[in-house]
Amino acid sequence: MSNYSRVKDKIIAARADTRLANEGQRVLRQGKGLLFTLFRVVIITGISYVILGPLIGIVASSFFSNADSYSPIVYIIPQSPTLERYKLAMLRMDYWNTLRNMLIYVSLLTVLQLLVCSMVGYGFARYNFPLKKLFFAFVIIMIVIPSHTIMLPVYMTFQNFNPFGLIGLFNKGQGVNLLGTPLPMFIMSALACGLRSGLYIYIFNQFFRGLPKEIEEAAAIDGAGYGYTYLRIMMPNAMPSIITVTIFSLVWQYNDTFFSKLFLISPDIVIGKKIGSLQANIQNLDRILDPSISTLYLYAGVALTIIPVVLLYIVLQKRFIEGVERSGIVG
Repeated sequence: MSNYSRVKDKIIAARADTRLANEGQRVLRQGKGLLFTLFRVVIITGISYVILGPLIGIVASSFFSNADSYSPIVYIIPQSPTLERYKLAMLRMDYWNTLRNMLIYVSLLTVLQLLVCSMVGYGFARYNFPLKKLFFAFVIIMIVIPSHTIMLPVYMTFQNFNPFGLIGLFNKGQGVNLLGTPLPMFIMSALACGLRSGLYIYIFNQFFRGLPKEIEEAAAIDGAGYGYTYLRIMMPNAMPSIITVTIFSLVWQYNDTFFSKLFLISPDIVIGKKIGSLQANIQNLDRILDPSISTLYLYAGVALTIIPVVLLYIVLQKRFIEGVERSGIVG
């Protein structure tokens, strides 16, 4: 065999080995990808079951008839679905009036938190002032310290609200009892220490720090003042953070029962407090004393309370995800 033939055979063999190695690597990559996909599906399915399982059970049970409740073979899908639970739950909760009051209350708090927290976050991000790091440390403390640890001083503050003794000058030295009204929530939000305000300040601070300073320098050259620059230039650029904070604030204020119970806010404003007494009201007023049946009305009330939040997420889901990605929460 000539040298040319031997060299040609070696080249063909080397190419065959290379193709075989590449094929083996491709199969190995596909196998790893398949295992990773299977692992991811198992994890997501498990988490979804843990989170959505109880919710699906509550919503499904709210359509049960009395016969379905007593039947041992009915688990998720009712055989004789009924809307009776929802009708009575809406009546006892005064659903539409309470929901309207709740949405007005939550919307006002959200707007107030947006204005105040964005200003504080912008100040931390763009200006230098004495004790800046110390004050920002207080913001971090607001995030990490549980609200339960300060519930007693907060309660006592608004039970006898008398800042710097100013109110006492006109009220014989006595403060004003603000418990039983939503005013404590508005005061706390206006002073940037409301529900999750520390987190909102941090979100705005991180976002404003990422914006180029040339924007403000160009505005200053054009004669824009601090207020105009903040409201007309920086805030429109902070729309991702605004959307994120808006959704967080709406949902957390809507679901809040800690501060509403602490400040004794009326159940006519906080729909979550209606849930706590719904089952007892139905048992007393409608004489439905069987716990297994009265619980179905409670499930209907829970479903009615969840619906507005679910609709909010459905409508703003895309913008919310984009806002979280760009607001400085991750990365």
